[in-house]
Amino acid sequence: MKLTQLKRIVASAAAAGVLAATLIAPAGAQAAPSSHVQYTHKAYAKLSADFTAAGKTAVTADTYAFVAQVADLVNQERSKAGLKALAVDTNLQTMAQDKAVDMYKNNYFSHTSPTYGSPFDMMKTYKISYRAAGENIAKGQTSPAQVMNSWMNSPGHKANILSKNFTHIGVGYVNGIWVQEFIGK
Repeated sequence: MKLTQLKRIVASAAAAGVLAATLIAPAGAQAAPSSHVQYTHKAYAKLSADFTAAGKTAVTADTYAFVAQVADLVNQERSKAGLKALAVDTNLQTMAQDKAVDMYKNNYFSHTSPTYGSPFDMMKTYKISYRAAGENIAKGQTSPAQVMNSWMNSPGHKANILSKNFTHIGVGYVNGIWVQEFIGK
Protein backbone atom coordinates (compact mmCIF):
# COMPACT_ATOMS: atom_id res chain seq x y z
CA MET A 1 0.00 0.00 0.00
CA LYS A 2 1.33 3.41 -0.91
CA LEU A 3 1.77 6.10 1.73
CA THR A 4 -0.77 8.35 -0.01
CA GLN A 5 -3.37 5.57 0.12
CA LEU A 6 -2.68 5.04 3.82
CA LYS A 7 -3.00 8.78 4.49
CA ARG A 8 -6.39 8.83 2.72
CA ILE A 9 -7.62 5.83 4.74
CA VAL A 10 -6.52 7.40 8.03
CA ALA A 11 -7.99 10.78 7.06
CA SER A 12 -11.35 9.26 6.10
CA ALA A 13 -11.46 7.19 9.30
CA ALA A 14 -10.60 10.24 11.41
CA ALA A 15 -13.27 12.27 9.63
CA ALA A 16 -15.80 9.57 10.46
CA GLY A 17 -14.73 9.73 14.11
CA VAL A 18 -13.55 6.15 14.32
CA LEU A 19 -10.12 4.50 14.39
CA ALA A 20 -8.97 0.91 14.83
CA ALA A 21 -5.66 -0.67 15.81
CA THR A 22 -4.73 -4.33 15.94
CA LEU A 23 -1.66 -6.27 17.02
CA ILE A 24 -1.10 -9.99 16.83
CA ALA A 25 1.62 -11.18 19.19
CA PRO A 26 4.15 -13.81 18.12
CA ALA A 27 2.85 -17.37 18.12
CA GLY A 28 5.04 -18.36 21.08
CA ALA A 29 3.85 -15.54 23.34
CA GLN A 30 2.04 -16.73 26.43
CA ALA A 31 -0.73 -14.86 28.17
CA ALA A 32 -0.58 -14.74 31.93
CA PRO A 33 -3.62 -16.25 33.60
CA SER A 34 -6.10 -13.69 34.87
CA SER A 35 -8.32 -14.09 37.88
CA HIS A 36 -10.24 -10.99 36.82
CA VAL A 37 -12.39 -12.47 34.08
CA GLN A 38 -16.15 -12.19 34.35
CA TYR A 39 -19.02 -12.07 31.92
CA THR A 40 -20.68 -8.87 30.79
CA HIS A 41 -22.98 -7.54 33.53
CA LYS A 42 -21.09 -9.05 36.46
CA ALA A 43 -17.98 -7.13 35.45
CA TYR A 44 -19.76 -3.78 35.66
CA ALA A 45 -21.43 -4.35 39.00
CA LYS A 46 -18.51 -3.33 41.20
CA LEU A 47 -16.76 -0.81 38.93
CA SER A 48 -18.34 2.25 40.54
CA ALA A 49 -16.93 1.44 43.97
CA ASP A 50 -13.55 0.55 42.43
CA PHE A 51 -13.32 3.86 40.54
CA THR A 52 -14.38 5.91 43.57
CA ALA A 53 -11.94 4.08 45.86
CA ALA A 54 -9.13 4.65 43.37
CA GLY A 55 -9.88 8.38 43.15
CA LYS A 56 -10.78 8.17 39.45
CA THR A 57 -13.04 10.51 37.50
CA ALA A 58 -16.68 10.07 38.47
CA VAL A 59 -18.46 7.56 36.28
CA THR A 60 -22.23 7.79 35.97
CA ALA A 61 -24.89 5.11 35.83
CA ASP A 62 -25.23 5.94 32.12
CA THR A 63 -21.57 5.04 31.66
CA TYR A 64 -22.13 1.57 33.07
CA ALA A 65 -25.31 1.07 31.10
CA PHE A 66 -23.59 2.23 27.89
CA VAL A 67 -20.48 0.06 28.29
CA ALA A 68 -22.55 -2.99 29.22
CA GLN A 69 -24.76 -2.40 26.17
CA VAL A 70 -21.73 -2.09 23.88
CA ALA A 71 -20.31 -5.37 25.21
CA ASP A 72 -23.71 -7.02 24.67
CA LEU A 73 -23.98 -5.61 21.13
CA VAL A 74 -20.48 -6.86 20.32
CA ASN A 75 -21.48 -10.34 21.45
CA GLN A 76 -24.71 -10.18 19.43
CA GLU A 77 -22.67 -9.38 16.31
CA ARG A 78 -20.24 -12.19 17.11
CA SER A 79 -23.14 -14.61 17.60
CA LYS A 80 -24.58 -13.66 14.19
CA ALA A 81 -21.18 -14.48 12.69
CA GLY A 82 -21.01 -17.85 14.48
CA LEU A 83 -18.27 -16.71 16.87
CA LYS A 84 -17.92 -17.22 20.62
CA ALA A 85 -18.92 -14.39 22.94
CA LEU A 86 -16.17 -12.25 24.42
CA ALA A 87 -15.79 -12.26 28.19
CA VAL A 88 -15.36 -8.92 29.94
CA ASP A 89 -11.99 -8.77 31.66
CA THR A 90 -12.10 -6.27 34.53
CA ASN A 91 -8.45 -5.22 34.11
CA LEU A 92 -9.08 -4.55 30.42
CA GLN A 93 -12.31 -2.79 31.38
CA THR A 94 -10.44 -0.48 33.74
CA MET A 95 -7.87 0.25 31.06
CA ALA A 96 -10.57 1.04 28.47
CA GLN A 97 -12.32 3.43 30.86
CA ASP A 98 -9.02 5.10 31.74
CA LYS A 99 -8.24 5.52 28.03
CA ALA A 100 -11.63 7.19 27.46
CA VAL A 101 -11.05 9.51 30.43
CA ASP A 102 -7.51 10.28 29.20
CA MET A 103 -8.82 11.14 25.72
CA TYR A 104 -11.46 13.41 27.25
CA LYS A 105 -9.22 15.15 29.79
CA ASN A 106 -6.33 15.64 27.33
CA ASN A 107 -8.60 16.54 24.40
CA TYR A 108 -7.19 14.14 21.78
CA PHE A 109 -8.54 11.49 19.44
CA SER A 110 -5.85 8.93 18.71
CA HIS A 111 -4.70 5.44 19.54
CA THR A 112 -1.51 7.01 20.87
CA SER A 113 -2.05 8.61 24.26
CA PRO A 114 0.18 11.43 25.46
CA THR A 115 -0.06 9.77 28.89
CA TYR A 116 0.22 6.05 28.13
CA GLY A 117 1.60 5.70 24.59
CA SER A 118 0.12 3.07 22.27
CA PRO A 119 -2.73 0.76 23.36
CA PHE A 120 -0.16 -2.00 23.61
CA ASP A 121 2.12 0.12 25.82
CA MET A 122 -0.91 0.87 27.97
CA MET A 123 -1.73 -2.85 28.25
CA LYS A 124 1.83 -3.43 29.45
CA THR A 125 1.43 -0.64 32.05
CA TYR A 126 -1.79 -2.29 33.26
CA LYS A 127 -0.04 -5.70 33.34
CA ILE A 128 -2.42 -7.15 30.75
CA SER A 129 -0.95 -10.11 28.86
CA TYR A 130 -2.21 -11.22 25.48
CA ARG A 131 -1.38 -13.18 22.35
CA ALA A 132 -3.50 -10.82 20.19
CA ALA A 133 -4.78 -7.34 20.95
CA GLY A 134 -6.74 -4.54 19.33
CA GLU A 135 -8.44 -1.25 20.04
CA ASN A 136 -11.41 0.58 18.55
CA ILE A 137 -12.09 4.21 19.39
CA ALA A 138 -14.88 6.56 18.36
CA LYS A 139 -16.04 10.05 19.20
CA GLY A 140 -19.34 11.86 18.94
CA GLN A 141 -21.84 9.01 18.83
CA THR A 142 -24.64 9.44 21.35
CA SER A 143 -25.68 5.85 22.04
CA PRO A 144 -24.31 2.31 22.11
CA ALA A 145 -26.37 1.42 19.02
CA GLN A 146 -25.00 4.41 17.11
CA VAL A 147 -21.36 3.71 17.95
CA MET A 148 -21.76 0.01 17.13
CA ASN A 149 -23.34 0.95 13.80
CA SER A 150 -20.33 3.18 13.05
CA TRP A 151 -17.87 0.46 13.98
CA MET A 152 -19.70 -2.28 12.08
CA ASN A 153 -19.72 -0.09 8.95
CA SER A 154 -15.94 0.37 9.11
CA PRO A 155 -13.92 -2.62 7.85
CA GLY A 156 -11.08 -2.24 10.38
CA HIS A 157 -13.37 -1.88 13.37
CA LYS A 158 -15.63 -4.68 12.23
CA ALA A 159 -12.55 -6.90 11.84
CA ASN A 160 -11.63 -6.26 15.48
CA ILE A 161 -15.18 -6.92 16.70
CA LEU A 162 -15.43 -10.17 14.73
CA SER A 163 -11.85 -11.37 15.16
CA LYS A 164 -11.59 -15.03 16.10
CA ASN A 165 -8.26 -14.13 17.75
CA PHE A 166 -9.97 -12.19 20.54
CA THR A 167 -11.48 -13.76 23.66
CA HIS A 168 -11.93 -10.78 26.01
CA ILE A 169 -13.17 -7.21 25.86
CA GLY A 170 -13.14 -4.02 27.92
CA VAL A 171 -15.28 -1.01 27.02
CA GLY A 172 -14.86 2.60 28.11
CA TYR A 173 -17.12 5.61 27.66
CA VAL A 174 -17.04 9.23 28.77
CA ASN A 175 -18.86 12.22 27.26
CA GLY A 176 -19.15 10.90 23.70
CA ILE A 177 -15.76 9.16 23.65
CA TRP A 178 -15.93 5.38 23.16
CA VAL A 179 -13.13 2.83 23.59
CA GLN A 180 -13.11 -0.91 22.99
CA GLU A 181 -10.05 -2.92 24.03
CA PHE A 182 -9.75 -6.51 22.81
CA ILE A 183 -7.34 -9.27 23.75
CA GLY A 184 -6.92 -12.92 22.93
CA LYS A 185 -5.47 -15.10 25.65
